[in-house]
Amino acid sequence: MSDADYQAIAMDGLWRNNPGLVQLLGLCPLLAVSNTLVYALGLGIATTATLLVSNLSVSLIRHQITSEIRIPVFVMIIASAVTVIELVMNAWFHQLYQALGIFIPLIVTNCSILGRAEAFASRRPLRPALADGLMMGIGFTGVLVALGAGREALGRGTLLADAQLLLGDWARGAGVTLVPDYDGFRLALLPPGAFIGLGLLVAAKNHIDARAATRHEPAATTPSARSGLEASS
Repeated sequence: MSDADYQAIAMDGLWRNNPGLVQLLGLCPLLAVSNTLVYALGLGIATTATLLVSNLSVSLIRHQITSEIRIPVFVMIIASAVTVIELVMNAWFHQLYQALGIFIPLIVTNCSILGRAEAFASRRPLRPALADGLMMGIGFTGVLVALGAGREALGRGTLLADAQLLLGDWARGAGVTLVPDYDGFRLALLPPGAFIGLGLLVAAKNHIDARAATRHEPAATTPSARSGLEASS
């Protein structure tokens, strides 16, 4: 594959076909755990790792599995990857694992992971499959981080307040207080705040895409210019 092909894969994952903003897949964990930046980042890293492992595995065995059993095999691969990631998080990031709770094993049900395995990794060699998994994971994590940062800032007036859950005890107290003595905006931390925040992110992306499309449209011929062309002909 050429550099242009890898650039297209990157743009699809980060922007054009972003799982959170365009495909609107995996919304249950995305909305549920994005009330802080650390929780959002933890789930995003776990999802990205699952995408990488599943795309890698599916690409390696794509010639050995028949079409009749491919979906059950893909699901088993994804479930195995999530189980390993869950055990690693439980061992090394136990407090974060407890905070995320059921939403770590629920990564198995994220349709975007199975969708990438079926639509891309099962039809591509190893390197493009890994690139697709990485870019889709980063794109999903980016949406989580943006939503988590916004909700934490509005709801608590802080950023990275629980950094030690992800980075260890040395990061305790490393969070930033944006507004001292802030009472908080509780709606931002509740489920309606997650829906509103995601809606604003989707609207912002659509607005940016519309502006970009308008800039790239050829300039329309004005009436005076048309009459001049008709006269000259």
